[in-house]
Amino acid sequence: MSGIPHDHYEPKSGSEKWLHRRLPIVGLIYDTIMIPTPKNLNWMWIWGVVLFFALVLQIVTGIVLAMHYVPHADMAFASVEHIMRNVNGGHFLRYLHANGASLFFIAVYLHIFRGLYYGSYKSPREVTWIIGILIYLAMMATAFMGYVLPWGQMSFWGATVITGLFGAIPWVGDALLTWLQGGPAVGNPTLTRFFSLHYLLPFVILGLSIVHVWAFHSTGNNNPTGVEVRRASKEEAEKDTLPFWPYFVIKDLFALGVVLIAFFAVVGFMPNYLGHPDNYVMADPLVTPTHIVPEWYFLPFYAILRAFDGDVWLVILTDWLTFGVVDAKFFGVIAMFGSIIVMALVPWLDTSNVRSGRYRPMFKVAFWIFVVDFFVLMWAGAMPAEGIYPTIALIGSAVWFAYFLIVLPVLGVIEKPLPQPETIEEDFNAHYGDGAATGTATSPAE
Repeated sequence: MSGIPHDHYEPKSGSEKWLHRRLPIVGLIYDTIMIPTPKNLNWMWIWGVVLFFALVLQIVTGIVLAMHYVPHADMAFASVEHIMRNVNGGHFLRYLHANGASLFFIAVYLHIFRGLYYGSYKSPREVTWIIGILIYLAMMATAFMGYVLPWGQMSFWGATVITGLFGAIPWVGDALLTWLQGGPAVGNPTLTRFFSLHYLLPFVILGLSIVHVWAFHSTGNNNPTGVEVRRASKEEAEKDTLPFWPYFVIKDLFALGVVLIAFFAVVGFMPNYLGHPDNYVMADPLVTPTHIVPEWYFLPFYAILRAFDGDVWLVILTDWLTFGVVDAKFFGVIAMFGSIIVMALVPWLDTSNVRSGRYRPMFKVAFWIFVVDFFVLMWAGAMPAEGIYPTIALIGSAVWFAYFLIVLPVLGVIEKPLPQPETIEEDFNAHYGDGAATGTATSPAE
C-alpha cells in the first residue's frame, strides 16, 4: 500500500485462505483500514470522511428523487412540486439533496485550504492533488447541472448565462454552444441532457475518489509537520504512526457526528436559507431576473468572470494584440478557468523546499490574505455588477492570481523557514509529552 512497513493481512481459516487465493478482497480492506497513519494529524484531516458521507448522501437521495422527477421543460417544475407535496418524505429528501450539495462544497473548500496550507500537493503527492482538482471540477459541473433541473427562474437564466460562456470561444464557440444546449437556446433538450449528465457524473466522482484514496495510500498521508514517516524499519514507522483503525476512524466518526448535527439543523429549520427565492418561480424565457447569481459555492469564480470587462486595460491590450479574438467576454472565461488551473499547478508554482505552512512565517501571512480574498470574491460575486463591486472583484482577482503566480514562486527563494522537527514522533511528543499513551492520542489543536 503506502510503502510504510506494517503488518499485512494473513488469512487464518480455510475459507479465508480459499477466498484470499481467488479474490483478496478481505486483505485489501484490511490493508486499507489498518494503514499506518501519521499520529499527529489534527482536526483538519476529518474532511475526507465528511466528503465521503456527502457523496453517498447525494447519490442515494439523487436516485430516489430521479424516480419522481420528469426531465421535460413543461413538467420539470411541477414534478419538483409533486416531490415536495405528494411523495412520502419527498420534501425531506429534496432538502437533504439540495443542502447536501452545500455540505459537499463546504467540506471540499476546507479540504483544499488544508492541503494548500500544509503543502499536501508537494512531492510525491502531485498526482493525488491533480486527481483532487479533477474531482472538484466534476463536482462543479454536477452541481451546476443539478441547479438547472428545478427549472425555476434562476435555474433557467443561470443555465443561459453559463452555457453562453462557451459561445465566446473563438471559431468553435457557436457550434459548441449549440451542441451543449441541444438547440439555438436553453430549452427542453438542454434540460434532458443536463439531467442525464447530472445523474452520471456522481459515479464518475466516486470513481475518481477511489483513485484519489488509492493515490494517497500509495504515497502515504501528509501531516501537519510535512515530515515524512520513517520507513527504514517497522519499529521506526510504528513510532511515527498509528493504525487508521480504530484511532482515526473513531475520531473521524465523532467529527462527522458534530458536522451532521449542524447539517440536520439547517435541513430541519432553515432548508431554504442558501436558496434563491426566484427559483421558486417557474422558468419564463420572457422575464429576466433583476440580478442573476449562481449558487454560493460558484460565487468567487463568478466574480472573477465578471471582473474583466471591456474597461480593464489588460483586456483592452489583449483584445488589441489578438485582433479582437480575445474580447472581454472570452477573457473573463479564460480568467475563470485559469483561476482553477493555477490552483492545479500549485505543486510546481510553490518553490519552497519546506512542505508545511506551519514553519513558513511569510507564507502564513500570504495564505491568510488568500483565504480572506476568497471570501471577498464570494461576496463580490453576489453583488450587482455595478458601482464599486466590479472594482473589488478585479482587485480580488488580481490577488488570487498573484498568490499563485508571484507570491508562491518568490517566497520559496526569499523566505527563511523556522526549524522543523526531525520526526513525526518528535512533533507528537512536543504536544503530548514523551510518555503519551498511543491509545489516548488525539490531535494538536493547530
